[in-house]
Amino acid sequence: MTDSNSTDEGLDDWASALAEQTAASAPPPAPTPAPAPAPAPVEQAVFQQLPEGHARNSNSVDIERVLDVPVQLTTEIGRTRLTIKNLLQLSQGSVVELDGLAGQPLDVLINGYLIAQGEVVVVNDKYGIRLTEIITPSERIQKLSRT
Repeated sequence: MTDSNSTDEGLDDWASALAEQTAASAPPPAPTPAPAPAPAPVEQAVFQQLPEGHARNSNSVDIERVLDVPVQLTTEIGRTRLTIKNLLQLSQGSVVELDGLAGQPLDVLINGYLIAQGEVVVVNDKYGIRLTEIITPSERIQKLSRT
């Protein structure tokens, strides 16, 4: 009988410890909210007109904030898929066939987004791109839906 008596006492100890832990971790009671103030009449919420020069100045200030933000311009001649086996077989002088055609416009990407197409030019022994078409936002959406 002593075994069952000590088991009951052990269960009581566990139950009381669990009750203490639950009480300690319970969130404090929420304070009663104060009554909400009465809404202001609609007639009082009238905005004043801004001076005409203010709107122009704020737009120029807004654009000036981002003029120095660097972006990454990338040109893409074409793409291809290779297996790792074929990639490891490449050496100096290897030719990799791309899906772009000769004479086809190059894609110009800003931070990975297509913004224009152009053609390769050489100026003072350096390569460059002459932009031939600027992609509008609606054209970008159409191109995305085709792929």
